Amino acid sequence: MPLRSFALLMLFASSSLASAADNDGIDLTNLDAWRKPDKLWLLADSVGVDTDNPKRLSATAGKKILINGAKGRARDLLSKRAFGDVEVHVEFLIPKGSNSGVKLQGLYEIQICDSWGLKQPKGSDCGGVYPRAELKPKYHYLDKGVPPRVNACKKPGEWQTLDIHFQAPRFDGDGKKTANARFLKVVLNGQLIHDNVELPTPTGHAWHNQESATGPLLLQGDHGPVAFRNVRVRPSSPPPKKE
Repeated sequence: MPLRSFALLMLFASSSLASAADNDGIDLTNLDAWRKPDKLWLLADSVGVDTDNPKRLSATAGKKILINGAKGRARDLLSKRAFGDVEVHVEFLIPKGSNSGVKLQGLYEIQICDSWGLKQPKGSDCGGVYPRAELKPKYHYLDKGVPPRVNACKKPGEWQTLDIHFQAPRFDGDGKKTANARFLKVVLNGQLIHDNVELPTPTGHAWHNQESATGPLLLQGDHGPVAFRNVRVRPSSPPPKKE
């Protein structure tokens, strides 16, 4: 092969590899990516259900997996970086009966919980857009949220994959909201569970919180044992910020 052709081929290959690496997004599977992470969060190389207790996880120390402590409860992780329009890839593992969630901008939640085998999942089940709620006089729902189209939840102890394509709310120059946030597409374990779901307000008891054009990713860690790996975020062009 002529030297010039070989050089062009290598340049094309290098360009392709760089592009593929960029498409992997920003890796958040490390404690440095989060704001003052609770010291209870651990890094592991392998995680599974505790053989002595199906409601707990066991792990071997390492660097590849985030796990919310030996007892399965730690303060939520909140990313240092803020995002607008974004694609999020998360892999998670929970034991029997556990509960967690992924919140875009810390406000709009896709629920994670043990919903394996349910025939008619609700908004509060795995993959659901979590219902609006109030904390007092005791915790209660204000609506039904948005159930997943299908129950794609795997059984406890298996790694599961969640992909979220999120569109942030829009604001005009005066800070007035002109368009609601949306889950453009949500895929759980390879199955489409949400398609273009509009979010008039945040979810859960944050439904009355102020919205903004950008915000952090939140991984819930205070509701039960959970492990996360391959947490990656690919930002799109963010909408204009409030002024």
